[in-house]
Amino acid sequence: MFTVNSSETEISTFFLIGIPGMEHAHIWVSIPICLMYLIAILGNCTILFFIKTEPSLHEPMYYFLSMLALSDLGLSLSSLPTMLRIFLFNAPGISPDACFAQEFFIHGFSAMESSVLLIMSFDRFIAICNPLRYTSILTSARVTKIGLAFSFKNVLLILPFPLTLKHLRYCKKTLLSHSYCLHQDVMKLACSDNKVNVIYGLFVAVTGTLDLGFIFMSYMMILKAVLSIASQKQRLKVLNTCVSHICAVLIFYVPIFSLTVIYRFAKHSSPIVRIFMADVFLLVPPLMNPIVYCVKSQQIRNMVLGKLCQKHS
Repeated sequence: MFTVNSSETEISTFFLIGIPGMEHAHIWVSIPICLMYLIAILGNCTILFFIKTEPSLHEPMYYFLSMLALSDLGLSLSSLPTMLRIFLFNAPGISPDACFAQEFFIHGFSAMESSVLLIMSFDRFIAICNPLRYTSILTSARVTKIGLAFSFKNVLLILPFPLTLKHLRYCKKTLLSHSYCLHQDVMKLACSDNKVNVIYGLFVAVTGTLDLGFIFMSYMMILKAVLSIASQKQRLKVLNTCVSHICAVLIFYVPIFSLTVIYRFAKHSSPIVRIFMADVFLLVPPLMNPIVYCVKSQQIRNMVLGKLCQKHS
């Protein structure tokens, strides 16, 4: 602790929250949470392993899938420490600096996932609307540059979050609303003016909404191209190549918008509902994306099944 002025003392610890009223059952709640993290980490590492080692998967679509898997892996590993500390060891305390670092990585990997979903929608658009030029447009070098450019953009976009939070004073409230640190949650604890944080937080939220808007526009153009195909069987075949990506978009954005609606229009709803939706936002996309792509991608599915059969033989 250190003194800010004669009447205020800077707090040295924030306190995260598990499930209010169910503290006695936290050890049981930790079991499904641990399983979800384990499956998410194993699933995304499996996708990264196959894409790296199998030459047949060295294509733009799978490079973008590896970026999605890296984002999911980062999201899981960023939230894992505090979630397990709360539910396994009943240790909700976290230092401000550790909290600022965690919210940087959570928001950073969330922004990266949003960007990757946008890039993947452009990939599907080029593959369907301009298939003859697909490989010449999305070369390996260009894919690498796109990935690096969006990563750099997201680091610059999210970096002001911890820097501005660090300059705020925290002297009264210490209890956060979730099992991990989020920018909008931490800034509410400040006892100094947080107007800059509010405005910049809105700017970042609008950026994420723009990603979804561009994804929607891509699919409108894809749909227009598909409807121009005479054969219904061919239409379904083309649309089937987009199913995995559409599922990934829904898995990522539905929890975010559900949480926004709850905070905006159901302020008096049970805090357990908000905590549940916030946990779904972090736990479900990294868990479900590898499952969706393993089920829908015949190449990845055959490779996974092939490796499993080799082990059993």
